[in-house]
Amino acid sequence: MWPGLSGLRLRLGLERGGTKSNVYAAGDWICKQSLQRYSRIPKGLGAKHDAEGILRILPEFELGLTDIEGFSHLMVIWAFDRSHGFDLLGTPPSDNRLHGVFATRSPRRPNPIGLTVVELLRRENELLHVRGVDMLDGTPILDIKPYLSSVPPETLRRGWLAEAESRKG
Repeated sequence: MWPGLSGLRLRLGLERGGTKSNVYAAGDWICKQSLQRYSRIPKGLGAKHDAEGILRILPEFELGLTDIEGFSHLMVIWAFDRSHGFDLLGTPPSDNRLHGVFATRSPRRPNPIGLTVVELLRRENELLHVRGVDMLDGTPILDIKPYLSSVPPETLRRGWLAEAESRKG
């Protein structure tokens, strides 16, 4: 086990149809830039997530990366392993109004799971070089999926963010 995974093999007993299912950490995030602390992650309106780094996949899962090089962007599902507790309402950095946790990207969630879309720069065996992350160095990676959007841009709605942007504008 790598030190970045902090022994987090995530053997969580998740109930599924009356039986338990295991969730494994597939790897971890290695930051090339200084995203060592939450305060260094860009937040709020217009935040640029252009940090580059490496998604390091455990050797036993490397075969699962076969053909991933053909995709420009990936969805990375990860664990907020340093977040404790949750708030159902909060004020995000991009607005001065309260919003529900499920309408924000707050790390203080009932289930501490994060989702980030990254640009895949290249693959070197079990290492995926990516750009555009918003997670801390050493964050456990739960899953990776190719990013495929079937939502036409003209039908995409940005919820309360559009209103917050117009107030700041």
